[in-house]
Amino acid sequence: MPTPRIRNALVLGGGFAGTLAAYVLSPVADTVTVVDRDRFADEPTDRKGTPHARHTHALVSGGARALDDLMPGLIDSLLAKGAQRIGLPDRYLALTPYGWFHRRPGTQYIIGSSRRLLEWTIRSRLPHGDQLRFIEATDVLGLTGSSTAVTGARCRDRATGEVIELSADFVVDTTGRSSQALDWLTELGLPPVHQVTVDPGIFYTTRIFRAPDEATQDFPAVNIQANPALTTRSRRSGVLIPIEDGQWTVTLSGAPGSQPTLDEEGQRAFAASLPDPTIAKLIAAAEPLGPAFGFRAHANRRRYFERLPQWPRGLVVLGDAYATFNPVYGHGLTVAARAAIALRDGLAQHGADGTQQIQQSIAAAADDAWTMATTQDLRFPQTDCPRPGRAARLQYAFQDWLGRKAMNNPTIAEAQIDVFTLSAPATNLLRPSILLKALRTPHKDGLNTPPFSNEELRVLEPTPS
Repeated sequence: MPTPRIRNALVLGGGFAGTLAAYVLSPVADTVTVVDRDRFADEPTDRKGTPHARHTHALVSGGARALDDLMPGLIDSLLAKGAQRIGLPDRYLALTPYGWFHRRPGTQYIIGSSRRLLEWTIRSRLPHGDQLRFIEATDVLGLTGSSTAVTGARCRDRATGEVIELSADFVVDTTGRSSQALDWLTELGLPPVHQVTVDPGIFYTTRIFRAPDEATQDFPAVNIQANPALTTRSRRSGVLIPIEDGQWTVTLSGAPGSQPTLDEEGQRAFAASLPDPTIAKLIAAAEPLGPAFGFRAHANRRRYFERLPQWPRGLVVLGDAYATFNPVYGHGLTVAARAAIALRDGLAQHGADGTQQIQQSIAAAADDAWTMATTQDLRFPQTDCPRPGRAARLQYAFQDWLGRKAMNNPTIAEAQIDVFTLSAPATNLLRPSILLKALRTPHKDGLNTPPFSNEELRVLEPTPS
């Protein structure tokens, strides 16, 4: 029996998650209306309402495959526009607390792309015509309906102040980190939603560089991770990702008391103070393209809507409105893509009345990323959260043991990368075959220096004056 069509679908928020939601709803809804506080340009650009969009965004392969599932051929379109496919670990040089990873071929990757190119490429897949309309420069004030069914939203035009009520029989909240869904639901008579916050206090800066002429088209990404055992460094880390147009996006991050500054001299000094000076040497050889931008990263925050004993028909919450993650791990885009698949599949299976089941699937799509981010952040003393107990410390000891084994065993390393890219569940690391290999692998650190090729090392050499 075919699923009944949705007459009027309403998407609150037109960013990355909102665009995916609108795309999913278009085949099953007569009309789809997207409300956003910004205005959308006719070209790739950074929007005022998404200040974090200027910063480095890594789309891990689990998310890339999810986007291709939703929009076949999307990743090929991104690559044709200049985005970079960066294989792990052959084109991704990572310094972990246990040393540098060896370079070897692998099945996982990340996509290096600016956020504006990614969003523009996705938005270009939306249908044209009267079925889809955008209401721009408009704030969402609240939901309409009751505790049993949401029937639309109240919105206010930013220019005129006019308040309008938009009716819909299916509403998706993708208003991002600033979502007021907790208040909206209590206003409808629902009980408070349980919320958990784990705040690492991260501040980060990003600057775009023109790659030096010596850098080849397939020059590797570099990721220098903070070591939780070295508390004196106050969680300093940095990442350099090749993106479109021969550019590098470089993000430096630190916790309170050890934060990067926006001035060029301060950035260079901060990069040089990382556990390895490689990024400092690379940006010294590159050409800055514009100023650095700073951003206070929002905390890991999750709202457990799926735990409410009653959930209203006609409403789902996804993207950052549901959960936000420390951007250091690069999982936010992938979780949003997986949530869009949960929305698509849930509508096909349960229809528009199955919002409770859909919300539960959206929650499941975030579980692994949430566990990875919060577990790792809790290892750092700067994180604002109750300190982990003995069970967590035993878990950390196991992570360190397995992480050090991965330095010298490609099978273990590949399993870890599968989990990191959200291509496999975290439980894969507990498979007997992985544990047996770990027991048989020597317990020693990885490489002491980044494994650049001789050609790549030329980029790090100072240019003669």
